[in-house]
Amino acid sequence: MSEEKTNAEILKEKLFNTRKNGRLAADEKTLAECDAYCEKYKAFLNSAKTEREAVKTAVKLAEENGFVKFERNKKYNVGDRVYINNRGKTAAFAVIGKEPVENGVNITAAHIDSPRLDLKPNPLYEDIELALFKTHYYGGIKKYQWTAIPLALHGVFALKDGSVKEVSIGENDDEPKFVINDLLPHLSQEQLKRTLNEGIKGEELNVLIGSHPFKSDKGSELVKLNVLKLFNEKYGITESDFLSAELELVPAVKACDIGIDRSMVGAYGQDDRVCAYPALTAIMEVNAPEKTALAILADKEEIGSVGNTGLESDFLRYVIGDLAEMQGGDGTVALRNSKCLSADVNAGTDPTFQDVMERRNASFLNYGVVVTKYTGARGKSGTSDASAEYVARIRNMLDNAGIIWQSGELGRVDLGGGGTVAMFIANMGVDVVDLGVPVLSMHAPFETTAKLDIYMCYRAMYEFMK
Repeated sequence: MSEEKTNAEILKEKLFNTRKNGRLAADEKTLAECDAYCEKYKAFLNSAKTEREAVKTAVKLAEENGFVKFERNKKYNVGDRVYINNRGKTAAFAVIGKEPVENGVNITAAHIDSPRLDLKPNPLYEDIELALFKTHYYGGIKKYQWTAIPLALHGVFALKDGSVKEVSIGENDDEPKFVINDLLPHLSQEQLKRTLNEGIKGEELNVLIGSHPFKSDKGSELVKLNVLKLFNEKYGITESDFLSAELELVPAVKACDIGIDRSMVGAYGQDDRVCAYPALTAIMEVNAPEKTALAILADKEEIGSVGNTGLESDFLRYVIGDLAEMQGGDGTVALRNSKCLSADVNAGTDPTFQDVMERRNASFLNYGVVVTKYTGARGKSGTSDASAEYVARIRNMLDNAGIIWQSGELGRVDLGGGGTVAMFIANMGVDVVDLGVPVLSMHAPFETTAKLDIYMCYRAMYEFMK
């Protein structure tokens, strides 16, 4: 016979903010749905290692689900599905709603770029009869994490004749990989005196790509020559074509389950494709929403959302403007009436490094999707800080839909912080709050997330856009 609850226990249940592990709250059917959803998510990660590949994969999925290229000056009806591809690096997907666009759009905005190593414009050189690439790291990384792991080369050569050659080397089992070498412990006495941040310096991130010299007993740089010969045979390029190339080195690893219980996903680039995929798949499920639904997958967030493919540009403004103009409406009014979920990750609490978090305001794996009212650093620098009214609206939506969620900050005050696209969208007059998945080892070559959190992120975005 169970004991009756005390008055204090009853009052605590009523008044306290108590949340528990989502895997204890979810039923078996929901947990099975999490697993099934994440199988497709892992396939997406494997096909979308770069922002270009993510757009290509997303557009293909969209077209399979009835989306067509948006045409200005064409009228669209309720339920019509359109997309806009911005230079192959940013894409917007919209489903036309019942209300006029001028009444506002429900926007989810995620980014599809991730920390990586870019090749320099003149990357190829030879030293002591080994061929290497010079790199320039992109985004915030711990440089030492990128040594002694297999790397793959992705990107494009854009040639002077206007043709573009797509590059992908190192993903398939039968393809070669690349590597950045590190010193052996026996000879690292001086290196180990450096700070962790300087253990590997930026100019030491040199990628080993070849050692076989061109068959000749005359001339120098014969290994470099042989490498260029192979690139020329495969892509028809010469060394000068690296000047107009965008080539990225990423970890040559596949997404996989983590844990004996298979409850987590491990992969490169989950910041922020772990939110981009839910945003994309959610809008695929939207049919005839009350308000027009819009999912944006953006580039350049990791370096400040700059450039014409980042969300500090006018891309979102133009998209909303074109949709409003199609109905004879005003894009500026539409933006002021719009709502947005800035779909970006938060830092999950790591059992080994709990001291960087303030536990009462930290996020945890398996506690659901994270609502982050503000990001920024120190005195909330570089954030939009969502209004109380808008956070209340999102809380109500999540609870009414039975979505498992939590709130979180990005570490202790004065210790760290970070930024998302939220502040750039807020600058356009849109109500916005960050919502995403907690991640372990964020910005590392291999990150970890929980399947339940990923699925709850998808459900939240669908509920918001439907």
